[in-house]
Amino acid sequence: MMTGAIWLATLLSLGSAGMKWEPQDSHTTVRLRGVSAVDARVGWASGDKGTFVRTTDGGVTWKAGTVPGAEGLDFRDVDAFSDTTAYLLSIGEGDKSRIYKTVDGGEHWTLQFTSSTPGAFFDGMAFWDEQQGLAFSDPVEGRFLVIATSDGGATWAPLPAEAFPPALPGEAGFAASGTSIAVRAPRQAWFGLGGAAARVLRTTDGGKSWSVATTPLATGDGGGVFSLLFWSDTDGIAVGGNHQRHDDATGNLALTRDGGKTWSVPPGARPAGYRSCVARLPGAPGPTLVTVGPSGSELSVDGAKHWTSLGTPGFHAVSASPTGKRVWAVGDAGRIATLQRAPAPSPPTPSPSRPRR
Repeated sequence: MMTGAIWLATLLSLGSAGMKWEPQDSHTTVRLRGVSAVDARVGWASGDKGTFVRTTDGGVTWKAGTVPGAEGLDFRDVDAFSDTTAYLLSIGEGDKSRIYKTVDGGEHWTLQFTSSTPGAFFDGMAFWDEQQGLAFSDPVEGRFLVIATSDGGATWAPLPAEAFPPALPGEAGFAASGTSIAVRAPRQAWFGLGGAAARVLRTTDGGKSWSVATTPLATGDGGGVFSLLFWSDTDGIAVGGNHQRHDDATGNLALTRDGGKTWSVPPGARPAGYRSCVARLPGAPGPTLVTVGPSGSELSVDGAKHWTSLGTPGFHAVSASPTGKRVWAVGDAGRIATLQRAPAPSPPTPSPSRPRR
């Protein structure tokens, strides 16, 4: 059996020209917005109308389900830890912002959190481990709203408002893929915003205090930070742009080398348009990154210096397993695909030789 490291090295040696998205049947037609790859065999995805889907065989078969009582909710984020344990976050004003958890593979779901704060709109969640995590909302009356759990979601409590700098007028987060919030052990976390400025808030003490930095990503109506990813304590990427202009690459990528204190646009090419999610293939050189959006997807094997198209159709979210052996992406109409090696072209059949005279 090919190990994750060997599979990844083989995949990357081919370059993006040797890679393609292989469609899989999700057994649902709803729009899927969240995805979480646990390992090469186990993955979860989430979407509209209270929908979740799960695979335990690498996507050969997916089983779709609906969370009871959540049929009217849009699950933009899923964070999974095994074939049995996963969290779902739904978006919306008022009590539409909720968090559910299952520990039996989706057979039963526990409603852990329902927003009761007027004006709140939760955008995403992220977990340091199965017990400790954060979820963030759009600012409410000029103050940021972040809730935390340390007991596997049994209780969620807001972090002190005074821990945060003031929000800007009209500032908001984006729930396009549930990945505009990121964490890194043991105590680091970041979440991104848009509007008048495309800013990233950062903590290094588990949420006790937060600082803020401005990124060069797109601003204005529909513009900002849509996805964050860190592969070390210092190195990370922010992708986004303007979700109202899918083919516009303006302000769609920035990198940090100091843990999010400062952000800059790297030299070289960028993804072809607005991008709603980015994932990294762990263990790969470069590092190797995959970014997706409604207009298409790209691969970079050199840490975002160069990008090569993986073609269309587009996706809303992408996730790579911890070993990098499995990458899934999800999108409209129940679309799920996994990144695979394209079959090598068959050598031409030699023409039969003619006898000499």
